[in-house]
Amino acid sequence: MSPNDTTRTALRICPLCEATCGLALTIGEGRVTGARGDREDVFSRGFICPKGAAFPELDGDPDRLARPLVRENGRLREASWEEAFDLVAAGLRPLVEEHGPHTVGVVLGNPNVHTMAGALYPPVLLKALGTRSVFTASTLDQMPKHVSSGLLFGDALAIPVPDLDRTDHLLLIGANPLDSNGSLCTAPDFPGRLKALKRRGGRLTVIDPRTTRTARLADRHVAVRPGTDALLLAALAHVLFEEGLTAPGRLTEHTEGFDEVRDAVQDFTPEAVAEACDVPAGEIRAIARELAAAPTAAVYGRVGGSTVEFGTLTNWLVDVLNVLTGNLDRPGGAMFPHSATDRAPRPAAPGRGFRLGRWHSRVGGHPEAKGELPTAALAEEIDTPGEGRVRALICVAANPVLSAPDGKRLDEALAGLDFMVSVDPYLNETSRHADVVLPPPPPSQSAHFDFAFNAFAVRNQVRYTRAAVPLQPGRLAESEIHSRLILAVSGMHGAPASAVDDMVIGQTLGKAVADPHAGVHGQDAQRLAGLLTGVSGPERRLDMMLRLGPYGDGFGADPEGMNLEKLLAHPHGLDLGPLRPRLPELLKTRSGRVELLPAPIAADLPRLRRALQERPGGLLLVGRRHLRSNNSWMHNVPALKGGSNRCTLQVHPQDAERLGLAEGLPARVKGDGGELEVPVEITDAVRTGVVSLPHGWGHDRTGARLTVAAAEPGVNVNQLLDGTRLDPLSGTAVLNGFPVQITAVRPTPAV
Repeated sequence: MSPNDTTRTALRICPLCEATCGLALTIGEGRVTGARGDREDVFSRGFICPKGAAFPELDGDPDRLARPLVRENGRLREASWEEAFDLVAAGLRPLVEEHGPHTVGVVLGNPNVHTMAGALYPPVLLKALGTRSVFTASTLDQMPKHVSSGLLFGDALAIPVPDLDRTDHLLLIGANPLDSNGSLCTAPDFPGRLKALKRRGGRLTVIDPRTTRTARLADRHVAVRPGTDALLLAALAHVLFEEGLTAPGRLTEHTEGFDEVRDAVQDFTPEAVAEACDVPAGEIRAIARELAAAPTAAVYGRVGGSTVEFGTLTNWLVDVLNVLTGNLDRPGGAMFPHSATDRAPRPAAPGRGFRLGRWHSRVGGHPEAKGELPTAALAEEIDTPGEGRVRALICVAANPVLSAPDGKRLDEALAGLDFMVSVDPYLNETSRHADVVLPPPPPSQSAHFDFAFNAFAVRNQVRYTRAAVPLQPGRLAESEIHSRLILAVSGMHGAPASAVDDMVIGQTLGKAVADPHAGVHGQDAQRLAGLLTGVSGPERRLDMMLRLGPYGDGFGADPEGMNLEKLLAHPHGLDLGPLRPRLPELLKTRSGRVELLPAPIAADLPRLRRALQERPGGLLLVGRRHLRSNNSWMHNVPALKGGSNRCTLQVHPQDAERLGLAEGLPARVKGDGGELEVPVEITDAVRTGVVSLPHGWGHDRTGARLTVAAAEPGVNVNQLLDGTRLDPLSGTAVLNGFPVQITAVRPTPAV
């Protein structure tokens, strides 16, 4: 039989980063044998990066778990799905009944938003549990943006993205999209989009202490001192006010607080911040003038501006600059996407606003943000005795032992839990502590829809791909794993898994028909449920969301509108057009306007003013991204290892000479929480006074089953932190711009 008789092509949206590129997979003998970009994809147009090209190897990783694991006599063994869920129900329900729901902690990792089930079911799990002990990857990454958006716009998910394809000027701060493929800005072929910006005469400014691949493309690269981003942005705002360069335009009628912001940035002159930022005052003024002079412009900040001491203030100032220049919510500026599963438009009206600190963590007293507590506080919530202690943990697609500060303490704390469940395809540094491990199938065996990333896309579009490969015998669909987990913890163990989807559909349609602004107001919810199509619960829920969404058919009210059947008829997706202005309709603040200087921000500004006088000595450490990696979850794929994707300490030549460091030899790095030994890489890609170590490494713990990663484990940079350095408004760990001490490790003389 020839290969042509046994191979076929299947489409799949790539789940390996936020770019969401369309893939054309080659399927042979029931497995993925090749991957290329889908040239007909309406969004990615054939673009693919090394991660997408490595999809077959990642999908077929032999270290992926195929069956559940349960702990017996201290060891994990394979078990049936029935035994595994019986143990989950027996292990968690008694703890909830005896100690209350907050005794069960939930940790949600970054990969959750990269799967369809990970987006649909964890909110239902949290509601079923009723726990406040919620920890996610957001407080290790993007929570400052959620908090600043919540305070400005009343909605923590109303995050503007740069209108990349139409802007004339792009200012990036703490972002390296040529290596990250974009973050909170879904844009396939980010490099191509930046090059197109320059071809049409636009300007790119990059503010970053490293000379990244993105910085090399810039018209202006500003090597700012790490952690001083908020000072620099405040100085830019000061110049706009001082020189009469503010031009909010139509935003004036939708915004309050201009005069208050003018007063708030009065002290942050370019001359006042120049020394702290290590950026000349004249250059700061030039950046502000260029931003104001551009026909359209967008300021965009990411991880480097979030995981710092003033993360929320930095993200707030990003949007303040977009408002002051009139570039928020206009083509070519920073705009709000409108995804197909978003809420349909409704009349603008004041909302409930956004609140911080509705409750606080038990030990450290940290305020919640968006219903979450700092992941950096998880260890102390487990290992500190007393009423309310986290005794059990449900960990879904998360590896906080590597991703959170002081992984050693967390590692030890996890060992002391009464019960732990992990939903994870691997036995990694965190899931090895679980009493039950529930492995989802490889991505080729799951359908895919980007609920989260479509809401951050630089162009409105909608795409859905069914599973490329049938579910293998003995595996459970990821949606069923989540459903049965929800039933087990909610006291409904043994009910059909479909009961969860039926419940969500009933509740959602019940609210919709009772909503006077909904297109289905007054109709019969049960009848509408009967109209839903799809071969699974997740598909029926997707159909419902599409029909109720801004482009939906309204269950027949608009025959040209969106539903699942129409989407399935367009396997390469449907283009819904460029981003469009959405203010004031999306605002949910109490005033119904953009609140430019919210009270929590104003209360934190004195801390930023004090930073004008502080001059931290010594070296500051920053992280770095790599195109072949994504946090801690791709180091087990041979095709993505090697080359420049290495765990090394990057040091500037001048600093290396001063410290006596040599290329390839180890250095000892010491921080608040511990010390590490790591090989040195001497490079001028980092500025003087700065060293860089990548995030997500440290695969050297006994009991994990990551064969490839363990062969070159690297070191865990987060072990340098003790978890006390947090952005106070968002609870986000300070993973960038913290002080370290570096010494050369001298080889032991031969005896």
